[in-house]
Amino acid sequence: MPKTRPPYSAEFRRQMVDLVRAGRHPDDFAREFEPTAQSIRNWTADADKKESRREEVLPGLNVAERDELIRLRRENKQLRVERDILSKAAAWFARETGALPSGSSGS
Repeated sequence: MPKTRPPYSAEFRRQMVDLVRAGRHPDDFAREFEPTAQSIRNWTADADKKESRREEVLPGLNVAERDELIRLRRENKQLRVERDILSKAAAWFARETGALPSGSSGS
């Protein structure tokens, strides 16, 4: 009988999707965490489909404006993910080197 586990939280799935979009490979996460690489690929594909449906409805814009807006939104989202990752890494390195007290939030 296969092992069952509660479903992964929406936040956990979103973080996995964001990290895959930032360039990490699903196989890396499958080795580090419990979800299979295929599950992570499915979550990413589902998120991509939802986003493309959201982006289809942009009334009042011509094709070039719509394409540019979509591109800029994606780029903005990618930059936010990268900023968040770098911010967390900087805080971690600061704690490891003793530059910040361990209770500090860094903000």
